[in-house]
Amino acid sequence: MALGLAAAAGALVSLQTSYTSVTARGAMEPTYREGTRIAIEKVGGTAVRRGDVVLFAVPSRYGGLPVLQRVIGLGGDHIVLADGSLTINGRAVSEPYVKWAGDGPIAPDVDVTVPLDRMFLLGDNRANSNDSRYFLNEDAGTVPTAAVLGRTLPDRSTLTFLGLTVVLGVLSCVGGGVCAVAGRRRTPSASVIRA
Repeated sequence: MALGLAAAAGALVSLQTSYTSVTARGAMEPTYREGTRIAIEKVGGTAVRRGDVVLFAVPSRYGGLPVLQRVIGLGGDHIVLADGSLTINGRAVSEPYVKWAGDGPIAPDVDVTVPLDRMFLLGDNRANSNDSRYFLNEDAGTVPTAAVLGRTLPDRSTLTFLGLTVVLGVLSCVGGGVCAVAGRRRTPSASVIRA
């Protein structure tokens, strides 16, 4: 019973302190459809890698509200984006997740080197994303890695495991309680044993 309670409580605390969720906006289509709830693992900027989709917030952009975008480059990376082709440090990068069609404003070409402890971010819906390309006069469009609030999970297996742990822990706790009550009812009383 105690083991089940501990497992359920531990998994529940982990779910509440290590994860959150956000609603996707159109800037991350087609990877995340607008209105989709996305699970976010709460991590700091030091855990972020190129290609991660991160939730971040900076006071000087988007009214300080959290925004979801993809990390294209980290400190020291040289990024060139022109005519729909992306190169990082001189190597062409395939981006099968990108959507270019749309009627948004034409974004400027990019040729920047990312300062240390900063990130260059783009939305996957390149024709409809107000991302680092539009802030090139502010630290080459980059934001500090310290602005990261979390990153999307590549799959939901961790959350599924934690959810199942909560359910199984509760069931174990209830089952243990039922067994304890049933065991007490079946134990003969001391007076009966003496007789």
